[in-house]
Amino acid sequence: MPIIKSISSLRNRTREIASICHKRDEPVYLTRNGEGDLVVMSIEHYERLKAQVDLFEKLGIAERQAAGGKKGITHTQMMKKLRQRRDAV
Repeated sequence: MPIIKSISSLRNRTREIASICHKRDEPVYLTRNGEGDLVVMSIEHYERLKAQVDLFEKLGIAERQAAGGKKGITHTQMMKKLRQRRDAV
């Protein structure tokens, strides 16, 4: 269930809201005059969401390429590329 607080809570209870974001690892939704206005979350939570969005974008590109008939590379070829990158470091 989403955690909803008034925007004045952000000013008056910043530490409490930060604690909720970190302990529950969930965003806190802030309202202004009863309407949704902002979302506050930990940096860790935000970075995970951002990584998911990036992954979904890449998967979307791959799906469009596959639907367009573009050939990818085999698992063996990909593993070879990854090993070369690893060994180059």
